[in-house]
Amino acid sequence: DSLYIKFTKSRSRKTNDNALVESKNGAIIRKMLGYAHIPQHHAAEVNAFNKNHLTPYINFHRPCFFPETITDEKGKERKRYLYENMMTPYEKLKSLPDWTQYLKEGTPPHALESKAESMSDNEAAQQLQSARESLFQGIFKRKA
Repeated sequence: DSLYIKFTKSRSRKTNDNALVESKNGAIIRKMLGYAHIPQHHAAEVNAFNKNHLTPYINFHRPCFFPETITDEKGKERKRYLYENMMTPYEKLKSLPDWTQYLKEGTPPHALESKAESMSDNEAAQQLQSARESLFQGIFKRKA
């Protein structure tokens, strides 16, 4: 029995494995980096781009919908996406009661706040696009 593969589910009430990862790949990663194969020797540069530019932009500057679950009279659960529930992931974290308990140990809340307020959303988007452009120029320059 120890040799059997154990499957885990990424979403509640859904049977597709890795759905959370695949939805992030489709909604964020593929929109930013495209569908082309990136050779392994460029992986360090792409990972640095993701860590230094893409992830901070998504967490602090890119708003997204957070669903509200409604249960109808038959017991079926439906999700509604209202504009009132649109916020950045950092704003959503701050909206939770006692939100500092979810922080990684050693991460002060004021550091996150200063990171979020260090630039406007438009400035962060421009910085992300220029970093993306220089990443791709570096990759394609070496190919030619």
